[in-house]
Amino acid sequence: MLIVTHVAPDGDAIGSLLGVGWLLRSGRTLTLACADSVPVQLRSLPGAGEIVADPPAKTWDAVLALDASDTRRLGSPFRPAEYGSTPVINLDHHITNLFYGSLNYVDPSAAATAQIVVALHDAMGAPITREAAVCLLTGLVTDTLSFRTSNVTPSVMATAMRLMECGANLAEITERSLNHKPLNIMRLWGLTLSDLCLQGQVLWVRVTQDMRAKAGAPPDGDGSLVSYLINAPEAKVAAVFSEAVNGEIEIGIRARPGYDVSGLALSLGGGGHPQAAGCTIPGPLKAAEARVLPLLIAAAAMGAGNGTSQRDPQPK
Repeated sequence: MLIVTHVAPDGDAIGSLLGVGWLLRSGRTLTLACADSVPVQLRSLPGAGEIVADPPAKTWDAVLALDASDTRRLGSPFRPAEYGSTPVINLDHHITNLFYGSLNYVDPSAAATAQIVVALHDAMGAPITREAAVCLLTGLVTDTLSFRTSNVTPSVMATAMRLMECGANLAEITERSLNHKPLNIMRLWGLTLSDLCLQGQVLWVRVTQDMRAKAGAPPDGDGSLVSYLINAPEAKVAAVFSEAVNGEIEIGIRARPGYDVSGLALSLGGGGHPQAAGCTIPGPLKAAEARVLPLLIAAAAMGAGNGTSQRDPQPK
């Protein structure tokens, strides 16, 4: 089996990928793939060293796509032209999912894809090993900001308790996955925040490759900068415009409860949740800003009580 998660992976993407790997590895040959490197704070997760960026070309019995609302989000490891009649299984919790699989298990009420993977363990009657529990609790912690988002239900907390009982240490996972900020990421934040922009109720910053080089930061990833920006009380919507190595612009978007940015991201070829979404569009940076900022301003103008969705406010 080939198991693939999305580009620019977060804790739920990597945690779910590894969690499924621990679930299915008995008696099966698995290849775990992600186009981009595993974020530094997640590299100590059990099995993280097995994830590859370029899976071999071979005949697969099944392809499992995790935590991705559309095929573009899966990047270069996902090559459907090579799969023929091989079933593609789409496992996700994003409300903008396009149901691109031969089989689709999409549950927007789930707090994280990791929660769906726990349900699969139960459906298969498989025990949750300590290794799987650590990976899956990481997915829950990161996608709920340590259980602080409004979609955290008693069921989510019960799932977290089960994973802790299986050997996952909540305190260690929270410290590593949410609080861990390498010095080069701090330097990158300093460079970006010195040029912070506010227009109306939209707060945004730019991350260029020159900034990354100056900070000694990796070519992708920014330590969830956009989740930090939305904490500003002046902002209803926050965004980070990040210049990728290939010249495309990756845009991470967050919104406060009562505001919806999922449709905006979907219209630009991305997706996500009402209050946490993203997309990748052509550059250059100035052109991307000119295209997207009016849409962000319009989203910020649509407040609570004006018909926007309040579902599923997750950082993704």
